[in-house]
Amino acid sequence: MKNHSLSGRLWFVLILFGLVGQIAWSVENIYFNLFIYNTISKSTSSVTLMVQLSGIVATFVTLFAGILSDRLGNRKYFISLGYLFWGFLTLSFAFISKENTSLWFGIKDETQIIQLTIAIVITLDCIMTAFGSTANDAAFNAYVTDNTGNARSLAEGVLSAMPLIAMLIVAGGFGMIVIALGYPGLFIAVGTLMSLSGLIGLWFIKDHPDLKAQKSDFISDMVYGFRTSVILNHKRLYLYFIAMGIYGIASQIYMPYLIIFMQEYLSFNAIQYSIVLAGVILGASVITIFLGKQFDGKDKDKLLVQFSSIYILGMVSLYIVAKTLKGYDSTILMVSVGFTSLVLITGFVQVLALLGAQIRDYTPIENTGKLQGIRMIFFVLIPMFIGPMIGQKINESTNLTYIDPANGSLAHVPSPEIFITGAIFCLFIFYPLMLIRRGNQN
Repeated sequence: MKNHSLSGRLWFVLILFGLVGQIAWSVENIYFNLFIYNTISKSTSSVTLMVQLSGIVATFVTLFAGILSDRLGNRKYFISLGYLFWGFLTLSFAFISKENTSLWFGIKDETQIIQLTIAIVITLDCIMTAFGSTANDAAFNAYVTDNTGNARSLAEGVLSAMPLIAMLIVAGGFGMIVIALGYPGLFIAVGTLMSLSGLIGLWFIKDHPDLKAQKSDFISDMVYGFRTSVILNHKRLYLYFIAMGIYGIASQIYMPYLIIFMQEYLSFNAIQYSIVLAGVILGASVITIFLGKQFDGKDKDKLLVQFSSIYILGMVSLYIVAKTLKGYDSTILMVSVGFTSLVLITGFVQVLALLGAQIRDYTPIENTGKLQGIRMIFFVLIPMFIGPMIGQKINESTNLTYIDPANGSLAHVPSPEIFITGAIFCLFIFYPLMLIRRGNQN
């Protein structure tokens, strides 16, 4: 790349696949959990297991697919075909129900039906995650790096807004689709969108002409990021990885249960939590755009400390509001939850953006692909394995339960303690950040 000018065709590809990919991940993170909880089993342990297995699959598939894409010298088909089949698998969730499980397998026992239906959902989710990680985490991220050159900061700025826009669309708007068409309607709509994007990619995506097949040793590439010499030579990068892991665990303690918490603990209906989430995400988007213009030339490590503090404050304040205002007038509760959630989400987004920027800046450009798997270990695997496990234990220990009217079973309700625990865990992020700032001063 010779200048900051990106072609209209490239911008179209970046925005289309950046946005659709984030919508797909948001649907998986929000509505798959809710789908299991609301239609199959009122058990948060099923949600926990699905999140953990999905994180494991995403990490190892990204590690493998990123290196394979480098070796074959191709991004186009990994992205296009990946999105195409990712969409098909998302659409297939429209046909999963306890009734269909009973019909397909000739089972009448309710417990067996629930167990088998959950097993089908989790298995399909893992397969779907494999295609999503190949297409989005491995190939699309590498495509962005290949094609944006010295306009990378500009492209990163646009792409960093995609998760918020996707959350706004998914959390704010898709609740309406669920009400109108049910979960099958939502999965058909999203799956179709993803598959169409894959077909469009076959015509619009062009790999960078300098991208060539590599003949390096596959095993050596796989273990590159685990070598002691690499870690010692890039201490600062690995401290950012550790900070990302701590931040991720703190977030995953409450994030998988956020909407279930609003629905069951705060007694919000779908319209109410859609309004709250839409307002929060819209507000956080405006703040992000405003702050993004102020960050250029600033000390990002200092900003990380400041926004980590804001993130912790948001989690603590949401815990206090939930504990003290539950049962009050619904409007007062919605406004209070909305305001504290805005503080939380603002901190959440800014810490993520700042850590992501620092990790990209300190990743050696010649070994970017080899380190994608390490990034996923700290970004996805560790947080999604440990965080939901802690959240699940908290939900069980506080013993907030109710009798599910659908099947008469005892169900665990996510409790406000998941937020205060997330805040306490997030305090550990200041240790690697302190070491980084100490290194800056030396």
